Amino acid sequence: MFIIPPESSPLNPHRTMKFGKEFASQMVPEWQAAYMNYNHLKILVKEISIFRRLQQNGSPPSSQANPPPPLQGSSMKKKVSLHRAFSGLTNSNPDNKDKEDEVILVSAMHQSSEENYQTIFLRSSEDGGEAELHFFRRLDDEFNKVINFYKAKVGEMVNEADELSKQMNALIALRMKLEDPAFCSSSPVFSSRLFDEEQIRGYLRQLYMHSKRRTGSDHRIDKEHEMVSLGVLNHVKINVASESPISSLKHAFSSSKSGVSFSKRELRDAERKLKQAFIEFHQKLRYLKSYSFLNRLAFSKIMKKYDKVTSRNASKAYLEMVEKSYLTQSNEVAKLVESVEAVFIEHFSNGNRSQGLKMLRLKAKTDKHRITFFMGCFVGCSLALVVAIVLITHARKLLKSDGRDQYMTNVFPLYSVFGYLVLHMLMYAGNVYYWKRFRINYSFIFGFKPNTELGFREILLISSALSVLALAAVLSNLEMDMDESIKSFRTVTELLPLGLVIVVLLIAVCPFNIVYRTNRFFLITCLWHCICAPLYKVTLPDFFLADQLTSQVQLLRNLQFYICYYGWGDYKKRESTRCQGALYNNVYLVIAIIPYWIRCAQCLRRLFEGEDSSQGVNALKYLSTVASVITRTFYAQKKGLTLKIMAASTSTVATVFNTYWDLVCDWGLIRRNSKNPWLRDRLLLPHRSIYFLAMVVNVILRLAWMQTVLDFHEGPFLHRTALTAMVASLEIIRRGVWNFFRLENEHLNNVGKYRAFKSVPLPFSYENHKDV
Repeated sequence: MFIIPPESSPLNPHRTMKFGKEFASQMVPEWQAAYMNYNHLKILVKEISIFRRLQQNGSPPSSQANPPPPLQGSSMKKKVSLHRAFSGLTNSNPDNKDKEDEVILVSAMHQSSEENYQTIFLRSSEDGGEAELHFFRRLDDEFNKVINFYKAKVGEMVNEADELSKQMNALIALRMKLEDPAFCSSSPVFSSRLFDEEQIRGYLRQLYMHSKRRTGSDHRIDKEHEMVSLGVLNHVKINVASESPISSLKHAFSSSKSGVSFSKRELRDAERKLKQAFIEFHQKLRYLKSYSFLNRLAFSKIMKKYDKVTSRNASKAYLEMVEKSYLTQSNEVAKLVESVEAVFIEHFSNGNRSQGLKMLRLKAKTDKHRITFFMGCFVGCSLALVVAIVLITHARKLLKSDGRDQYMTNVFPLYSVFGYLVLHMLMYAGNVYYWKRFRINYSFIFGFKPNTELGFREILLISSALSVLALAAVLSNLEMDMDESIKSFRTVTELLPLGLVIVVLLIAVCPFNIVYRTNRFFLITCLWHCICAPLYKVTLPDFFLADQLTSQVQLLRNLQFYICYYGWGDYKKRESTRCQGALYNNVYLVIAIIPYWIRCAQCLRRLFEGEDSSQGVNALKYLSTVASVITRTFYAQKKGLTLKIMAASTSTVATVFNTYWDLVCDWGLIRRNSKNPWLRDRLLLPHRSIYFLAMVVNVILRLAWMQTVLDFHEGPFLHRTALTAMVASLEIIRRGVWNFFRLENEHLNNVGKYRAFKSVPLPFSYENHKDV
């Protein structure tokens, strides 16, 4: 996700990218505001350069009338150099710098618990000194910002290390109880006190030394060593029970808690959770180490640029201060990294250092050329198939044939399923491209495993491959229908869409490590959570997927048509008269309601858990949408003025409700007192007009339901099923636009809270707050 420089090397010197862009590309996106503002300081240096250039081309009249004092300019440099030469002969320290040659003085001031650095510019009386004075003031502000942020984060890391130490304490006690209970009960060693928790690194080191017993190198531990007490298990609760619908129901209807069984399964689950916590903690430490490295390098670059422009030697004094500051001298992060690696290697990789470091130090994901190659091949094939279908349809005048209505009614809905999927994936690929371009950390927001998130090329590869299969099936269907010599293969012709759906489903649930298995299982897991809502705790990927389902109602209805057409219809004769009864219409209505019910249930779950009180209003929004869907469906089936009025009124209320929620809550827009009128205080897109255009498009596409109420069903060149497909496609496009701004707002909320890491659930929780 990020390019982390090596532990002891600068940024890649072979890259031609300017430092400013390289610096920005390696920032942790959520910490961007905490980094040194290199671009602004660079602008201030340019202003100094412009002023000095104007001075060299021609001095202002005031400076000609009042020449500078004799100790300024070239005469001062000459006298200083002469004085240096003379003092070097008589002074025992030839490197002693003359006070008159000093440019800045840097001092540290202690205010409450913070340590602020202040630079005094000694040449402010010179022409242009105000600009340089302003530069050093901003430089101090940036350095103090970096120092304070770094101190705060180091403090958080130390506290988290303390918590992980307690977790390891309980894990080792649980291991000893399950692996050697006889020895644990008879040995007096385990009645001693816990490890000393004052020094986190020393505590983790003791855990490392204790692991020697588990590997068999020292079966009997010296009593002088402080060992883990099995009594810690009396004060902790094991949080290893996996969430399921049954466990959620038990928790909801039962107030009693089951006791701890200390089983092997609990040990395995605890080890898995704590292993993930250590990996995440190590990643945090690496990001914090990279933060220190990048900022120190940025201060060095900007001071050297200042020296080059002003021909001064101020960087030496300032960088000496940087080297002596907490940003450089602090070694807590390095010690924690070393200790975490030692403990992880011994406890979670069986002492295999290379394997342990491979799990901890994840390499950045790289693009593969073969993905781009096959993506281009599939896109080209898709375009060629589209052209072939259009030419065949036009050449043989299929739109005017007698079987046009039968084909559009029975076959077109079968293939349109793949069109909806491909269009949705294309919109998602566009979202991923722009999320990456504007540094929206979508992989962290969705909670993907490191280096498993799909880039836009991979998504385009999947969508283009699916489109090739679907378009080839459509073309084969047309050829088989029109070629008299193969009329006998009517059954094969009609089974092509069903066979393609089966192939797609088999690939989706394939257990083998092919076709992005991690992402497929992640999608299936989120889909299962949506189906079982509200029995699972709601996470962002779950309700984000449920929102996508609300825009794929027509796809779900077409899947219902698949079941009816191939189960009860006469697909060999291309007839679906049995798919028009009362039962089918009732299921047709329920299918449209299910996605909105899922979102309503998720909102109620979040409301009852106390996460957000506004989720109650959000649930009412989806209930209003359910009411509009019911009235529109009844009106489309039965007609009538009363149903028309009800459909129009409920749809209007739902549209206003949904549009307001989209713009204000999901996108964070419509802020009157914002720095950007009617928008947010902070925007990622460079042009504000894009936000207003997106709002207008959202409102217009929200009104697509009007074609149902206004009875605009078909025209001379547009079949009613094609019109339905167009309206469904517009809704998918609207959802794709919504996705970008929804995630942008989520990212900016994370940025405002400097939230760059996911919280990993720990396996043990202490029953009391005092250290046991």
